[in-house]
Amino acid sequence: MHECNNMKIVIIGEQARAAELRAKLAANTQLEIDYSDGDDEEDYDEYDAIFDLNFDDDFSNLEIYAGLKETPVFVNAVKTSLNEAVYATGSKIRCRLFGINALPGFINNPTWEVSTYRKFEAPELEKLMKTMGVQYLPVEDRVGMVKPRVIFMIINEACYTLQEGTASIEDIDTSMKLGTNYPYGPFEWCDKIGITAVFETLAALYEDTKDERYKICPLLKTKYLRNETFYRKAK
Repeated sequence: MHECNNMKIVIIGEQARAAELRAKLAANTQLEIDYSDGDDEEDYDEYDAIFDLNFDDDFSNLEIYAGLKETPVFVNAVKTSLNEAVYATGSKIRCRLFGINALPGFINNPTWEVSTYRKFEAPELEKLMKTMGVQYLPVEDRVGMVKPRVIFMIINEACYTLQEGTASIEDIDTSMKLGTNYPYGPFEWCDKIGITAVFETLAALYEDTKDERYKICPLLKTKYLRNETFYRKAK
């Protein structure tokens, strides 16, 4: 830890999500928060904890993090698992490696899902989360974690319903909110999270499980390829 018992943290990732995480942690005055674009020249040794929000799309920095002995490294690990990333890079992990769901729209959740690369580090994780003032639930190191699996499967099923012409976007969203008391309907959720994150996570889930529930609806694939939203954005 740094002087005055402050905890120095660096956030790596695109600005919108980095700002979302900074806002989540900012209430804790013991945290000193920096931002980095993930440059290879960055001196990560000076930080007490690292958050890499880009990890799902580019885990090449894992080779750097791996050598930071006992440094907590939290990475966005929804489209990939920690074990897959470690295997792919051939890294020898000396850091404390944890996975979080840092997809757009999830960082502000009251409770985070957190996976561990080494289960024996669970007590250390508990201390860290308490220090940062973040509530969490431990989850298995699996593609999709828990909440994304459920929400993205619902979005995919809603796309099949829309594709069949059974109901409109608005009707499906309204029915879901009234019937389940969810804060958003599936299409509202998809637009909020982003079509890219939804599609690519579902693709990774299907590849990992071969479960037909995650087989992507053609309508969703078309929206992804065209980078379209379900609701028109106000001009």
